[in-house]
Amino acid sequence: MTKTATVNYHVHKPEQQAFHLDADGIKGNLISPELRSTDIAVLDAREGDISVSFDKDSVTFADAPTMVNFSAERALWEKTYDTELTELLKTKLGAKEVIIFDHTIRIDDPNAVRPPARNVHSDYSEDGAKQRLIDILGGDQAAEWSKDHYAFINVWRPVDNPINSAPLGFVRPSSLNETDWVLLDLIYPDRKGQILGLVANPDHEWIYQSRMTPDEVAIFNIYDNCGLPSIAHSALDMTEDESVHTIRKSIESRTLIRY
Repeated sequence: MTKTATVNYHVHKPEQQAFHLDADGIKGNLISPELRSTDIAVLDAREGDISVSFDKDSVTFADAPTMVNFSAERALWEKTYDTELTELLKTKLGAKEVIIFDHTIRIDDPNAVRPPARNVHSDYSEDGAKQRLIDILGGDQAAEWSKDHYAFINVWRPVDNPINSAPLGFVRPSSLNETDWVLLDLIYPDRKGQILGLVANPDHEWIYQSRMTPDEVAIFNIYDNCGLPSIAHSALDMTEDESVHTIRKSIESRTLIRY
Protein backbone atom coordinates (compact mmCIF):
# COMPACT_ATOMS: atom_id res chain seq x y z
CA MET A 1 0.00 0.00 0.00
CA THR A 2 1.36 3.42 -0.97
CA LYS A 3 1.08 6.27 1.52
CA THR A 4 2.08 9.93 1.40
CA ALA A 5 4.63 11.68 3.58
CA THR A 6 6.77 14.80 3.57
CA VAL A 7 10.57 14.88 3.84
CA ASN A 8 13.26 17.53 3.68
CA TYR A 9 15.79 16.97 0.91
CA HIS A 10 19.12 18.72 0.61
CA VAL A 11 20.04 20.86 -2.39
CA HIS A 12 23.16 21.08 -4.52
CA LYS A 13 25.19 24.25 -4.03
CA PRO A 14 28.58 25.38 -5.34
CA GLU A 15 29.95 25.92 -1.83
CA GLN A 16 30.57 23.33 0.87
CA GLN A 17 27.58 22.99 3.19
CA ALA A 18 27.58 22.09 6.87
CA PHE A 19 25.55 21.33 9.97
CA HIS A 20 26.71 23.07 13.15
CA LEU A 21 25.78 20.92 16.16
CA ASP A 22 25.64 22.31 19.69
CA ALA A 23 26.43 25.61 18.01
CA ASP A 24 27.79 28.41 20.21
CA GLY A 25 28.31 25.84 22.97
CA ILE A 26 24.54 25.39 23.48
CA LYS A 27 23.58 21.69 23.74
CA GLY A 28 20.96 20.84 21.14
CA ASN A 29 21.46 24.05 19.17
CA LEU A 30 21.51 23.06 15.49
CA ILE A 31 22.30 25.27 12.51
CA SER A 32 21.22 23.52 9.32
CA PRO A 33 22.03 24.03 5.64
CA GLU A 34 19.17 24.73 3.22
CA LEU A 35 16.51 22.02 3.01
CA ARG A 36 13.64 21.57 0.56
CA SER A 37 10.30 20.17 1.77
CA THR A 38 9.01 17.54 -0.65
CA ASP A 39 5.96 15.25 -0.70
CA ILE A 40 6.81 11.61 -1.41
CA ALA A 41 5.05 8.28 -1.90
CA VAL A 42 6.18 5.62 0.56
CA LEU A 43 5.66 1.84 0.50
CA ASP A 44 4.81 -0.05 3.70
CA ALA A 45 6.98 -3.11 4.34
CA ARG A 46 4.12 -4.56 6.41
CA GLU A 47 2.37 -5.31 3.14
CA GLY A 48 2.95 -8.85 1.92
CA ASP A 49 3.87 -7.84 -1.62
CA ILE A 50 6.70 -5.52 -0.51
CA SER A 51 10.10 -7.22 -0.39
CA VAL A 52 12.84 -5.71 1.76
CA SER A 53 16.18 -7.43 2.40
CA PHE A 54 19.45 -6.27 3.94
CA ASP A 55 21.65 -7.70 1.17
CA LYS A 56 19.63 -5.94 -1.54
CA ASP A 57 18.27 -2.83 0.17
CA SER A 58 20.80 -2.17 2.99
CA VAL A 59 17.96 -2.32 5.54
CA THR A 60 15.95 -5.02 7.26
CA PHE A 61 13.19 -5.02 9.86
CA ALA A 62 13.27 -7.59 12.65
CA ASP A 63 11.47 -8.73 15.78
CA ALA A 64 13.86 -8.09 18.68
CA PRO A 65 12.20 -7.82 22.11
CA THR A 66 14.29 -6.10 24.75
CA MET A 67 14.48 -6.40 28.53
CA VAL A 68 15.63 -2.79 28.85
CA ASN A 69 13.73 0.07 30.49
CA PHE A 70 15.05 3.13 28.66
CA SER A 71 13.41 5.48 31.18
CA ALA A 72 16.02 4.47 33.75
CA GLU A 73 19.45 6.05 33.95
CA ARG A 74 21.67 4.96 31.08
CA ALA A 75 24.18 3.35 33.41
CA LEU A 76 21.46 0.91 34.49
CA TRP A 77 20.61 -0.36 30.99
CA GLU A 78 23.50 0.33 28.62
CA LYS A 79 25.49 -2.85 29.29
CA THR A 80 22.41 -5.07 28.98
CA TYR A 81 21.33 -3.39 25.76
CA ASP A 82 24.81 -3.61 24.28
CA THR A 83 24.74 -7.36 24.94
CA GLU A 84 21.33 -7.67 23.27
CA LEU A 85 22.45 -5.72 20.21
CA THR A 86 25.67 -7.69 19.91
CA GLU A 87 23.76 -10.97 19.80
CA LEU A 88 21.22 -9.48 17.38
CA LEU A 89 23.88 -8.36 14.89
CA LYS A 90 25.74 -11.64 15.13
CA THR A 91 22.52 -13.53 14.43
CA LYS A 92 21.01 -11.29 11.76
CA LEU A 93 24.13 -10.14 9.90
CA GLY A 94 26.72 -12.76 10.76
CA ALA A 95 28.96 -10.25 12.53
CA LYS A 96 32.01 -11.77 14.20
CA GLU A 97 32.88 -8.68 16.24
CA VAL A 98 30.63 -5.83 17.38
CA ILE A 99 31.54 -2.45 18.90
CA ILE A 100 28.64 -0.27 20.04
CA PHE A 101 29.81 3.30 20.39
CA ASP A 102 26.73 5.50 20.65
CA HIS A 103 23.09 5.48 21.76
CA THR A 104 20.85 8.44 20.95
CA ILE A 105 17.31 8.76 22.27
CA ARG A 106 15.17 11.05 20.14
CA ILE A 107 11.83 12.58 21.16
CA ASP A 108 9.53 14.35 18.72
CA ASP A 109 9.31 17.52 20.77
CA PRO A 110 10.66 20.92 19.68
CA ASN A 111 12.22 21.31 23.12
CA ALA A 112 13.99 17.95 23.03
CA VAL A 113 17.79 17.92 22.98
CA ARG A 114 17.67 15.34 20.17
CA PRO A 115 14.46 15.44 18.11
CA PRO A 116 14.06 13.13 15.08
CA ALA A 117 16.38 13.94 12.18
CA ARG A 118 14.18 15.49 9.50
CA ASN A 119 16.70 15.67 6.66
CA VAL A 120 17.34 12.96 4.09
CA HIS A 121 20.86 11.75 4.81
CA SER A 122 23.25 8.95 5.61
CA ASP A 123 25.49 9.20 8.64
CA TYR A 124 28.93 8.98 7.00
CA SER A 125 30.64 9.80 3.76
CA GLU A 126 33.45 7.42 2.81
CA ASP A 127 36.05 9.78 4.27
CA GLY A 128 33.87 10.36 7.32
CA ALA A 129 33.56 6.61 7.94
CA LYS A 130 37.30 6.03 7.62
CA GLN A 131 38.01 8.85 10.05
CA ARG A 132 35.39 7.57 12.48
CA LEU A 133 37.04 4.13 12.35
CA ILE A 134 40.29 5.74 13.47
CA ASP A 135 38.48 7.81 16.13
CA ILE A 136 37.00 4.65 17.64
CA LEU A 137 39.86 2.17 17.26
CA GLY A 138 43.00 4.24 16.94
CA GLY A 139 45.26 4.22 13.90
CA ASP A 140 46.91 0.82 14.30
CA GLN A 141 43.74 -1.16 15.01
CA ALA A 142 41.84 0.74 12.30
CA ALA A 143 44.48 -0.33 9.80
CA GLU A 144 43.98 -3.95 10.87
CA TRP A 145 40.20 -3.75 10.55
CA SER A 146 40.59 -2.16 7.11
CA LYS A 147 42.18 -5.39 5.85
CA ASP A 148 38.90 -7.20 6.63
CA HIS A 149 35.22 -6.63 5.86
CA TYR A 150 33.77 -4.07 8.26
CA ALA A 151 30.70 -1.85 8.36
CA PHE A 152 28.94 0.84 10.35
CA ILE A 153 25.43 -0.37 11.16
CA ASN A 154 22.59 1.51 12.86
CA VAL A 155 19.89 -0.20 14.92
CA TRP A 156 16.72 1.86 15.41
CA ARG A 157 13.97 1.00 17.88
CA PRO A 158 10.75 2.67 19.07
CA VAL A 159 10.63 3.43 22.80
CA ASP A 160 7.57 3.25 25.10
CA ASN A 161 4.88 3.19 22.39
CA PRO A 162 4.36 2.03 18.81
CA ILE A 163 5.33 4.69 16.28
CA ASN A 164 2.24 6.59 15.16
CA SER A 165 3.88 9.69 13.68
CA ALA A 166 7.29 10.61 12.26
CA PRO A 167 8.31 7.01 11.45
CA LEU A 168 11.74 6.32 10.00
CA GLY A 169 11.79 5.94 6.22
CA PHE A 170 14.46 4.70 3.81
CA VAL A 171 15.32 5.22 0.15
CA ARG A 172 16.07 1.98 -1.71
CA PRO A 173 19.70 2.35 -2.87
CA SER A 174 18.80 0.89 -6.28
CA SER A 175 16.47 3.84 -6.95
CA LEU A 176 18.98 6.68 -6.62
CA ASN A 177 21.88 8.03 -8.65
CA GLU A 178 25.32 8.75 -7.22
CA THR A 179 24.82 12.38 -8.26
CA ASP A 180 21.90 12.61 -5.80
CA TRP A 181 24.38 12.65 -2.90
CA VAL A 182 25.95 15.83 -1.53
CA LEU A 183 28.81 15.99 0.98
CA LEU A 184 27.99 17.80 4.23
CA ASP A 185 30.35 18.73 7.04
CA LEU A 186 29.33 18.15 10.66
CA ILE A 187 30.86 20.82 12.86
CA TYR A 188 30.91 19.91 16.56
CA PRO A 189 32.46 22.04 19.30
CA ASP A 190 35.31 19.53 19.64
CA ARG A 191 35.55 17.69 16.29
CA LYS A 192 34.53 17.63 12.67
CA GLY A 193 32.79 14.87 10.73
CA GLN A 194 31.28 14.42 7.29
CA ILE A 195 27.96 12.89 6.23
CA LEU A 196 25.99 12.47 3.02
CA GLY A 197 22.83 14.43 2.26
CA LEU A 198 20.41 13.46 -0.50
CA VAL A 199 18.81 15.77 -3.06
CA ALA A 200 15.36 15.14 -4.51
CA ASN A 201 14.85 12.75 -7.40
CA PRO A 202 11.39 11.57 -8.52
CA ASP A 203 12.83 8.09 -9.08
CA HIS A 204 13.49 7.58 -5.37
CA GLU A 205 11.57 4.63 -3.94
CA TRP A 206 10.78 5.14 -0.27
CA ILE A 207 10.02 2.28 2.13
CA TYR A 208 9.14 2.09 5.82
CA GLN A 209 7.44 -0.25 8.27
CA SER A 210 4.21 1.05 9.72
CA ARG A 211 3.38 1.12 13.43
CA MET A 212 6.69 -0.28 14.58
CA THR A 213 6.61 -1.37 18.21
CA PRO A 214 9.30 -1.32 20.95
CA ASP A 215 9.82 -5.04 20.23
CA GLU A 216 10.87 -4.32 16.64
CA VAL A 217 13.99 -2.79 15.11
CA ALA A 218 15.23 -1.46 11.81
CA ILE A 219 18.81 -2.54 11.07
CA PHE A 220 20.46 -0.49 8.34
CA ASN A 221 23.82 -0.02 6.68
CA ILE A 222 25.61 3.31 6.93
CA TYR A 223 29.00 2.38 5.44
CA ASP A 224 30.46 -0.90 4.22
CA ASN A 225 34.06 -1.12 3.04
CA CYS A 226 33.14 -3.95 0.65
CA GLY A 227 30.54 -1.98 -1.24
CA LEU A 228 27.07 -2.54 0.24
CA PRO A 229 25.41 0.84 -0.38
CA SER A 230 24.86 3.34 2.39
CA ILE A 231 21.13 3.93 2.79
CA ALA A 232 19.55 7.37 2.90
CA HIS A 233 16.95 7.80 5.62
CA SER A 234 14.84 10.40 7.40
CA ALA A 235 11.91 10.83 9.74
CA LEU A 236 8.75 10.95 7.65
CA ASP A 237 6.20 13.63 8.40
CA MET A 238 3.07 11.50 8.37
CA THR A 239 0.56 10.15 10.89
CA GLU A 240 -0.91 6.67 10.99
CA ASP A 241 -3.98 7.46 13.11
CA GLU A 242 -5.06 11.04 13.84
CA SER A 243 -6.89 9.90 17.00
CA VAL A 244 -3.65 8.68 18.61
CA HIS A 245 -1.54 11.34 20.31
CA THR A 246 1.50 9.48 21.64
CA ILE A 247 4.81 11.27 21.03
CA ARG A 248 7.31 9.51 18.81
CA LYS A 249 10.25 8.37 20.90
CA SER A 250 13.06 6.16 19.63
CA ILE A 251 16.59 5.02 20.30
CA GLU A 252 19.20 4.64 17.60
CA SER A 253 22.40 2.77 18.31
CA ARG A 254 25.50 3.22 16.17
CA THR A 255 27.66 0.16 15.84
CA LEU A 256 30.85 -0.91 14.14
CA ILE A 257 30.97 -4.54 13.08
CA ARG A 258 33.55 -6.84 11.54
CA TYR A 259 32.20 -9.67 9.41
